[in-house]
Amino acid sequence: MLDEFKKFAMRGNVIDMAVGIIIGAAFGTIVQSLVKDVITPPLGLLTGNVDFTNLFVVLKEGTTEAPYATLQAAQEAGAVTINYGLFINTVISFTIVAFAIFLLIRYINKLQEPDTGPAPPPTMKKCPHCVSDISVKATRCPNCTSDLGAAPTA
Repeated sequence: MLDEFKKFAMRGNVIDMAVGIIIGAAFGTIVQSLVKDVITPPLGLLTGNVDFTNLFVVLKEGTTEAPYATLQAAQEAGAVTINYGLFINTVISFTIVAFAIFLLIRYINKLQEPDTGPAPPPTMKKCPHCVSDISVKATRCPNCTSDLGAAPTA
């Protein structure tokens, strides 16, 4: 049974998936820091020195009475809260991660498209008299024997 698991785990797709999960977790941590430490402080400053992590609504007071200055103080008092500021941070993080994944998928799809290059020049044309397919080099239609003029050079 252990040999079968080793065989399964050493397949290329499983290892690729594991690497992707590890990189994804690290990327998620970076994005959380970006939102918490870089994006929300200026947003809080623009909204009147509001710290998004301390935006909450008390549903039930804890052992000490409200108001609580911070979310941590409310949680230490045992208060039941709705933490909408943390939710806003999470939504911003999700948006950044989703946008990054969208760009990555778009890039991967572009890499997987076959490079067809320019279209080859046409080899056939329609006879203006009988509308049958003929070679672009033809000067007379083989079907209706109409004169097509001089053959194109090149």
